[in-house]
Amino acid sequence: MRFGVVVFPGTWSDGDCHYVLSQVLGQPVDYVWHKERDLSRYDCLILPGGFSYGDYLRCGAIARFSPVMAAVAQFAARGGLVWGICNGFQILCEAGLLPGALLRNNHLQFRCQQTHLRVENAHTPYTRLCRPGQVLAIPISHGEGRYYTDAATLRELEETGRVVFRYTTPQGEATAEANPNGATNNIAGIVNREGNVLGMMPHPERAAEALLGSSDGRVLFESVMAQLAARV
Repeated sequence: MRFGVVVFPGTWSDGDCHYVLSQVLGQPVDYVWHKERDLSRYDCLILPGGFSYGDYLRCGAIARFSPVMAAVAQFAARGGLVWGICNGFQILCEAGLLPGALLRNNHLQFRCQQTHLRVENAHTPYTRLCRPGQVLAIPISHGEGRYYTDAATLRELEETGRVVFRYTTPQGEATAEANPNGATNNIAGIVNREGNVLGMMPHPERAAEALLGSSDGRVLFESVMAQLAARV
């Protein structure tokens, strides 16, 4: 299996993702420049956090026109795993690979803090090693992470199990106080209809070693590895 970490001008969590995959988990991984069009050698692509193109216009609105994104869409259509983290989630929404939008945090502040996520769907390629309802301690770092979508799409997401993560208390309660940005229904991550494209605002790559205060994010990377191993 081989991972690719897509790099746009302004990306800054690419090094963290590469480090976790290569140094912590010992997986083959490449940086993929945003002008790349051939993604055939990869099994999973990660669109990491950052400020692609300086977040000018809207977060992810310019990056979605980079040459690599047409290839990412084709890769996803063939069943490839595409994982958008923070800015990557914003880009996937702008590109139409995931529904909805990420808006300015309701308190208008940039937040860099620990959050707790309840696993709502443990049957995705990204959560297959998690328990349903398991609570993960994973940090956020964003100013525009408030997930929003229209009522019909929200109903579909909830009814079909496409909400993968929800912000909760450490005890797993989805309260308003546990919601760090005002996201609709405390939503922290969703998948597409096919389940192979995930977008999430928290940063699991920053919670892959106990030294950082939590290693809970590691199970998501290990889930992807298990999913890819099962395909062989």
